[in-house]
Amino acid sequence: MTYDFDLFVIGAGSGGVRAARFAAGYGARVAVAESRYLGGTCVNVGCVPKKLLVYGAHFAEDFEQAAGFGWSLGDARFDWPTLIANKNREIQRLNGIYRNLLESSGVTLLEGHARLLDGHSVELDGQRYSAKHILIATGGWPHIPEFPGSEHAISSNEAFYLEQLPKRVLVVGGGYIAVEFASIFHGLGARTSLLYRRELFLRGFDGAVRRHLRDELGKRGLDLQFNSDIERIDKQADGSLLATLQDGRTLAADCVFYATGRRPMLDNLGLENTAVALNDAGFIRVDEHFQTSVPSILAIGDVIGRVQLTPVALAEGMAVARRLFKPEAYRRVDYQTIPTAVFSLPNIGTVGLSEEQARAEGFEVQVYESRFRPMKLTLTECQERTLMKLVVDAETDRVLGCHMVGPEAGEIVQGLAVALKAGATKQVFDDTVGVHPTAAEEFVTMRTPITV
Repeated sequence: MTYDFDLFVIGAGSGGVRAARFAAGYGARVAVAESRYLGGTCVNVGCVPKKLLVYGAHFAEDFEQAAGFGWSLGDARFDWPTLIANKNREIQRLNGIYRNLLESSGVTLLEGHARLLDGHSVELDGQRYSAKHILIATGGWPHIPEFPGSEHAISSNEAFYLEQLPKRVLVVGGGYIAVEFASIFHGLGARTSLLYRRELFLRGFDGAVRRHLRDELGKRGLDLQFNSDIERIDKQADGSLLATLQDGRTLAADCVFYATGRRPMLDNLGLENTAVALNDAGFIRVDEHFQTSVPSILAIGDVIGRVQLTPVALAEGMAVARRLFKPEAYRRVDYQTIPTAVFSLPNIGTVGLSEEQARAEGFEVQVYESRFRPMKLTLTECQERTLMKLVVDAETDRVLGCHMVGPEAGEIVQGLAVALKAGATKQVFDDTVGVHPTAAEEFVTMRTPITV
């Protein structure tokens, strides 16, 4: 049978664009359909604009610390509309880059909502297209639970387009998005409270990292309220919001921001016209090759709910393109030793197993920790401390995990991820000459384990 395309990709986010470009480069006839914005969540309402806002929030600390180095500054003033306007301009530039990447690769870009008709057909704006393979890469979407007044809450989607910085913000959630936005709002001058229904945020991260960040955020004056959740939100006559907590307390705010999870974006996708199956969590079920229960339909990225990180979606997209159109270059995606960062203030960088995970997997571990005040802060009044931690297999000496809380943690841990991927031992770390004076050298100078 002759098809219009060899590959039809639904969704022009990071994973979809990567798959489309590589497939076209291998000689396939490729189309990409996108109904919202080029670049997906990461570029438009995710990691890119979030990092720009984190940079903006960090300047408050820089101005404060500059005095210790002899700088005399006038009163610093922050203008939220300027930051948002500049952010929007950068996002528009990136949208254009994504468009050029697709078009220069020979990919047909269709701007509209694509809907599955069967295992080989999609419909977009009344036009039917056939494809030998269909790739679903529609990503995820913020989920706000329903409760009285939940319509007054916003998600990360809306936060990037607020016209003014709210004076009082309640951030609800315990994942990295909640922690990052609490840091952003607080750093930019809003009176911010972070509410989480459990005892400590960032479940799944190393326990020492979670506790250290809690302490550092508390030092900075961020109001942390654990074992707390909102029961209802009422809008007041002056436009402000009053949140009633489950324990009966009330908190006044100008903005209530929810970061309590994301769902797969399957709205009006036409899955009912196919035999594509979902897993128990509602994500598209795929095998190790990203093939769904319909052989001609594949899925990658946040919509499959594995590791919801942009670089992972990129790796998955590349793997699909290679398996379908250049099988001799195909390699399965390795989900082990994936580095990640939380752009809270201070940052978290982590790669490999946490101490808790290592013990649960049966390793006998040695743990090395260092907590210190960074050199940059020694001439200032700031008492922030950095945490660095190594989790080591006591039997083989292999480093199982590297964890850091402190400035530029993500930048530092990226290099360490290469070492862990290569199977580096603690002896290799010890034999590596450090760069002095840096914070990063601490990872190769820790000599005495704190536990065995």
